[in-house]
Amino acid sequence: RRWLATVLGPGADGTGWPCREKGAGRTNHLGSAMSVKAFKLVPAVEREMLMGDKARINIECIECCGKNLYIGTNDGSIYHFLLEEKNSPAEKTSFTVTKQLHKYLSVRKAVGELKAASALNRLLVLCDTTIMLVNMMNLEPIPTGARIKGAVTFTLNENPVSGDPFCVEVCIVSVKRRTIQLFLVYEDKVQIVKEVFTQEQPCAVAVDGHYLCLALTTQYIILNYNTGASQDLFPYSSEERRPIVKRIGRQEFLLAGPGGLGMFATVDGISQRAPVRWSENVIGAALCFPYVVALDEEFITVHSMLDQQQKQTLAFKDGHILQDFEGKVIVATTKGVYILVPLPLERQIQDLLASHRVEEALVLARGARRNIPKEKFQVMYKRILQQAGFIQFAQLQFLEAKELFSLTL
Repeated sequence: RRWLATVLGPGADGTGWPCREKGAGRTNHLGSAMSVKAFKLVPAVEREMLMGDKARINIECIECCGKNLYIGTNDGSIYHFLLEEKNSPAEKTSFTVTKQLHKYLSVRKAVGELKAASALNRLLVLCDTTIMLVNMMNLEPIPTGARIKGAVTFTLNENPVSGDPFCVEVCIVSVKRRTIQLFLVYEDKVQIVKEVFTQEQPCAVAVDGHYLCLALTTQYIILNYNTGASQDLFPYSSEERRPIVKRIGRQEFLLAGPGGLGMFATVDGISQRAPVRWSENVIGAALCFPYVVALDEEFITVHSMLDQQQKQTLAFKDGHILQDFEGKVIVATTKGVYILVPLPLERQIQDLLASHRVEEALVLARGARRNIPKEKFQVMYKRILQQAGFIQFAQLQFLEAKELFSLTL
């Protein structure tokens, strides 16, 4: 509760950021007057390419590694596509998708999750509580038959601690009650390294180094599996809504919190960013800096991590998967796969300036620094400050204009 009170701030009296939607710069979840077009939705794999006229085949999971797109379905199939971006005039991005392979697993049950380990040329496939290792290119099971049994769900440690470049670290929620297991997965073998017991049944997990961020039955916690130290974050009910636990950077996670808030938490159990306000029924989240993208039953919403404001809403019905892969944001229904293509940040900034949203443009420009080479950024930022200064001058905001112009000297 103390953690939650610290994160939420005053709020109720209208002065804290959780109540920002009361302000003029905020639109609600159904609003169409968003301040910037950050993404456009582009179809990638449509129904005919995947299943033809087989109505009962549904997409269960996706994985993307470089140009390789993998799709797991409810009939025990894995599809491998080659995904190549082609830029046509007027920024009409589209994708050329080529079907490479379709492979039935020996168990004709739904493929629950797919994770690529490109350094090993392996695809980890969860099906019927077993994680199998298959070749990324031909989708054949590895000859040794190495596998992890008894997994409900799993994730990879993107900040590994083993120091061995020839393995990946895998963390699973076990079918054993209140148990998390950690494995080292090599090209042709697996090795269990740790078993961790939790106070409640875990539902979802993300991992960073030695830290686990866990959604338990009634709360989120941070657990250091090396020391055993744990930190309660905040309560939630796994029976009421699907938990979201996502690693978004070194030692930082994004969680679906109470009251429809997207909450940020570090491994120390604190929040260094204000939350973003989602709808109550968010089912997936992704990160494409500086934006947090969320999916619910009817919409895709885009919030800025820089000022927590909602920037864009896209109508999208029947979505059930939203994930990001090395900067690529992919969303799927049970029948098709789509890509959220980010518009160039400089164009987004120009659109904001054209709408006289000077402060938002400057916040976005400063946030773009990490994505743009230093010299190019300095030239761009100076030009943006000049444009912003002229806009303020035209609106008779002379002091503000003078301050902006002085920053360009």
